[in-house]
Amino acid sequence: MATVTRAKIPAQEFALYETLRAVPDVEFECERLVESGEGVVMPLLWARGADPETLNEAFETDPSVSNVRLVGEFDEELLYRMNWIEQVHLVLQMLTTLHATVMDAYGDDQWWHLRVLFPDRAALSRTNDFCESRGLTFEVVHVREMRDDPVGRFGLTNEQYEALTMACERGYFRVPRETGLDALADDLDISHQALSERLRRGTEALVEETLLISPLTGRR
Repeated sequence: MATVTRAKIPAQEFALYETLRAVPDVEFECERLVESGEGVVMPLLWARGADPETLNEAFETDPSVSNVRLVGEFDEELLYRMNWIEQVHLVLQMLTTLHATVMDAYGDDQWWHLRVLFPDRAALSRTNDFCESRGLTFEVVHVREMRDDPVGRFGLTNEQYEALTMACERGYFRVPRETGLDALADDLDISHQALSERLRRGTEALVEETLLISPLTGRR
């Protein structure tokens, strides 16, 4: 069964480390990360915390990147296309040999946080073996199985899914609200407190699985 794995990699073992050293306030987030077929990783990358001029100077002296192009500038965020050409052995292994998908990646000057969809647990084990054999770090933070239903895709329990969907369908999240916790709790045959906890925990799980890239920040 496919698994969603949250893991982190030390910044010094990954692409853009020299840029992160030169501009320690910058944060990077990958919108998309694919392999070119030529041993090159091509991310679509958001940058926050630095201006274009400062970043361009850092990119020019960073041996891990090439063909950097600024494709959009939005308030405090910059969107880049580039090639990662060094420090990407682990990502290439996951994308090519193991047929994994890097769903999200967020980096600062300390760590890169990745969320990776592996086709099965064997692929995750082979990733760990690959890192051990090459002295690389892949620190697994959390692993969960991904089923083909909404509950499995978003990390919810069946009870959380039922509570959230019912609350949405009956207008609990609308402004103004069209129903209250007491009415929903009666229909689910649980207490007001139990329903409140299910909604909070379910909402937290949805935010973590769809919006947050790392413990520090996130965007969509």
